[in-house]
Amino acid sequence: MTAQEWIWCTFIFAFGCCIGSFLNVVIYRLPREKSLVSPGSACPGCGTPIRFYDNIPLVSWLLLRAKCRQCKTRISARYFIVELLTGSVFLGLYLLLFHTAVRPGMQVEGGWFVYCLYLVLVAAFIAGSGIDLELWIIPLSICWLVTAAGLAGSAVGGYLIAPKLLARYSLLPVASPATGALALGGAVGLAVSLGLLQTGLLRRSYEVSEEADGPTEPAPEQVDSRDGATPFGDEPEFNHRLEMVREVAFLAPIIVGAIVTHVVLRGIGPAATWWAGVLEYPAVAGFFGSLFGYFVGAAAIWATRVFGTLAFGKEAMGLGDVHLMGAAGTVVGPVMVVFAFFIAPFFGLGWALFQMFFKKTRQIPYGPFLSLAVFTVMILHDWILNRFAFLVAQ
Repeated sequence: MTAQEWIWCTFIFAFGCCIGSFLNVVIYRLPREKSLVSPGSACPGCGTPIRFYDNIPLVSWLLLRAKCRQCKTRISARYFIVELLTGSVFLGLYLLLFHTAVRPGMQVEGGWFVYCLYLVLVAAFIAGSGIDLELWIIPLSICWLVTAAGLAGSAVGGYLIAPKLLARYSLLPVASPATGALALGGAVGLAVSLGLLQTGLLRRSYEVSEEADGPTEPAPEQVDSRDGATPFGDEPEFNHRLEMVREVAFLAPIIVGAIVTHVVLRGIGPAATWWAGVLEYPAVAGFFGSLFGYFVGAAAIWATRVFGTLAFGKEAMGLGDVHLMGAAGTVVGPVMVVFAFFIAPFFGLGWALFQMFFKKTRQIPYGPFLSLAVFTVMILHDWILNRFAFLVAQ
């Protein structure tokens, strides 16, 4: 590499470490409903504000020998690990995408924009995984951030990257008339379902009445990712199969809306012609392609959640995982998010066996393994498409 490339690599690694430092703040404060901005970082032992020269990513932890300068309270290795991991992932992803033949499509003009979207997804998923490992929850605000970035990025991407190249290399989700119609109908159905929740005609699943005895319901942004357990109180008793019936009722308008819209806009007539014309606009095709990716990613987990719970009588998956994979689908697209769904169990198998034999539990924080699977398909995107072209051919 040239000297300029070495400078770029150093900058990207340092930038990633700085983002990792912020992710440490997110991991600690977000699930505890504390501000991410103020007050500034302080020692958890003595409360002394941490000065800027003691807050340099990686360096300060090493120089201080993992101890507070004032009270000598030990500083968790997690801070160093998250910073190093984020910096390494940022740099490794850059080298793989732009300096190898793993994803040659990324090296087209505008490929940097897709790389930036990937960084948003990776950083958010590192934070979500850190929280999930510690507290067994996935804050929905993290998923919503990635979802918003994916939808907006896919809408803008067609103006920064030639649409033909975007489609050829599948750099960002792009809707066909069929998938776009399904996404539009699903969005209409989702709006109907949310409206029914607001009016009280539909009841939220796993809702705890404020008047009921026992633990209070966790905050909406702190949805647990498995088995109904809440990190801030004892687990209330639920009829899990009944709760799944409520969720199926919530999903029904989405499914019906997608089917009806697909039939109307993919038939023969003025509506179908109009819809095909609308999708000629890159912003529209990108937005609905990303939205379709969201629905596919969320559906894969939600279907597992519903059928698994109905079969075994215990909550099989968490809504946090649903939103996590939905968010991933907005960036990597519907095809890759399905592959990630099937890859994730292989990553989780070793951890599950460890938990079963040494901790005597079958429950695992699944978010980190979903995140790792999404990262894998981002890198092996072309290899997967080449090997399974018959499955993804339109």
